[in-house]
Amino acid sequence: QLQLEESGGGSVEAGGSLRLSCRASGKYANPSTSMGWFRQAPGKRREGVAVITDDTTTYADSVKGRFTVSRDNAENTLYLQMDSLKLEDTAMYYCAADPYYSSGGAFAVSSGGSDFGYWGQGTQVTVSS
Repeated sequence: QLQLEESGGGSVEAGGSLRLSCRASGKYANPSTSMGWFRQAPGKRREGVAVITDDTTTYADSVKGRFTVSRDNAENTLYLQMDSLKLEDTAMYYCAADPYYSSGGAFAVSSGGSDFGYWGQGTQVTVSS
């Protein structure tokens, strides 16, 4: 009912930039579906990065001012522009979505997307010194 395909990960030096994309397809691929980016580093719990829900954008404190999330509703695509990357941004990044999500952006970020029902396969981001 909702398929998510991420792209754009890779390796970059600290201070560099990457842009991730997440294309949604299926029955629930529409502008009203909440979407977001989450990440998980080895040995750590999954954490929220940036979420768009009810046309409101919420960022994790750790990425504010460096990352920008946006969506192209005509293309059903979510983007994450990552600038000034740091070593600690190294993680697997996942796109997630849910057409019925209603708990707000702050909870989505703090809970690591626990209430999001649809997930992509993930794309690796590696930041080196």
